[in-house]
Amino acid sequence: MGDPGPMEGDVDSDDDGFDEGDLEEVIELEGPEADDALADELDEIDLGNHGDGNHGDEGAAGDEDMMADDADVVFTKHTGSVFCVGLDRTTQSLAVTGGEDDKAYVWRLADGQVLMECSGHKDSVTCACFSHNSALVATGDMGGLVKAWDVTSREQVWEFEVSDLEWLDWHMAAPVLLAGTVDGDVWMWKVPSGDCKTFQGHGCQSTAGKVMPDGKRLSVGYEDGTVKVWDLKQGAALHTFSGHQGHTGAVTCMDCHHDNALVLSGATDGTAKIWNTAAGKCVSSYTTGPDMGTDEDTNSVEAVGFCNSQPLAAVGSLNGTLGVWDIPTGVQRQKCSHPSGIVRLQWAESGYILYSSCLDGVTRIWDSRTGAVLQQLTGHSQEILDMAVSSDGNVVVTTSGDHTARVFNLQKPER
Repeated sequence: MGDPGPMEGDVDSDDDGFDEGDLEEVIELEGPEADDALADELDEIDLGNHGDGNHGDEGAAGDEDMMADDADVVFTKHTGSVFCVGLDRTTQSLAVTGGEDDKAYVWRLADGQVLMECSGHKDSVTCACFSHNSALVATGDMGGLVKAWDVTSREQVWEFEVSDLEWLDWHMAAPVLLAGTVDGDVWMWKVPSGDCKTFQGHGCQSTAGKVMPDGKRLSVGYEDGTVKVWDLKQGAALHTFSGHQGHTGAVTCMDCHHDNALVLSGATDGTAKIWNTAAGKCVSSYTTGPDMGTDEDTNSVEAVGFCNSQPLAAVGSLNGTLGVWDIPTGVQRQKCSHPSGIVRLQWAESGYILYSSCLDGVTRIWDSRTGAVLQQLTGHSQEILDMAVSSDGNVVVTTSGDHTARVFNLQKPER
């Protein structure tokens, strides 16, 4: 790959957090001791107690019966579209889903039994996720009301209201919750204490965000195509990627490589880009091509992901193209066509297996080495809106506009 040089608007990449020695130190941050150290370090961040926070004391029919249903469990408690799903990170036995009915539910994957109804939201619940140790669940609605719930006591323990919500993400080693909003600000809270910090935007929506694996930085995408990397402790932007090599459309999705240096972003302009946060520049740019049209809405990249075991990046587009690229060479390894737009993708924790979910209501499992479909999971009568895959790759949970969430138990694919 060529070296395109520094980005326009880049913060000086000589920041003392990014020399080679520090990167080596970051890569070594693994295991429980590292998580405890990160949690302790986050405890030292001076977050003022914000006065606005407070502590909490119809199903689709259609053609459904005409199509095969591969699901082992169908969750039907929601009365509108189900927008989001998250799996508990410890036992992988619980799911949380949020929907158009202004509710979220925590329920068992084994049988769909509801453990907790998360009520009190004012608008559609579009974000829902478990904390690092699965002790807490965060739910957020489109109107900006964010709540946290204790999974054991099944009670609300905290809430906070911001402007219209775009995304939520828990820190991987501490009860720290981050959120992005339409006014461009990013919020960080300690839960349930309510202490908070804000990372001010530059006048446009914060459309995507991801805590980086080192636990010290946050990558954020914005509506104008800008990507920023923030220092969580200092509250400063370490890098701002924009200009002639940046995205020309809103950032829709992000992933962070386990090496703590690379960030992958996708945007409505039909491109995905890899940013090297150590060097402070764009190192690769991918396009999925106008297979099903040429307008921005059709070619928007909606899902991206780094492979954990190989130097590969996957990019999924609304034009139905799933591309797999070799990162060192920039060569496209596979081009997997779908009959409709891709909304989510996820790599297996190890190996070459890749999962994709689409607007046709089908989830497909691919062998990225050959580009062959290994399995198709059907049952939804409308578009899939979100997907989660268990860490062992044997359980897939999808949510849909058909008002349901579906659990698919798989035989372990050959890896």
